[in-house]
Amino acid sequence: MRIKKRLSIWAIMIALFGVSEASAMSLTFKWGPTKSCFDRNSPPIRLSGVPKGTSKISFRMVDLDAPGYNHGGAVLKYRGKNVFPYGAFKYKGPCPPTRHRYRITATAYDKKGKAIARASAIRTFP
Repeated sequence: MRIKKRLSIWAIMIALFGVSEASAMSLTFKWGPTKSCFDRNSPPIRLSGVPKGTSKISFRMVDLDAPGYNHGGAVLKYRGKNVFPYGAFKYKGPCPPTRHRYRITATAYDKKGKAIARASAIRTFP
């Protein structure tokens, strides 16, 4: 019975979001050498489970404690490497007056520009 229930959940996810949204893409990041107050270099980011057919990956950072502030992000060509080192792209780094929570989201796109997977992670800064 348990297997049937899991299969039903997967079927619903695939029907609602497409196969890609049910993929196992995941993201982790560390602040690493990120300097306080608007370091222009992105933190080190690691992806896993990037789906076949990924052409580009977009990154976006949101301050969960000040969601109206635009930190920006980047769209990078995907060349099969899942590690994006410190400074892989430019953005507006964190500079909170107190500890804030930040979410970085990566979205994988195929050659036609269709989003095929998404992953995110949350960390506190500083």
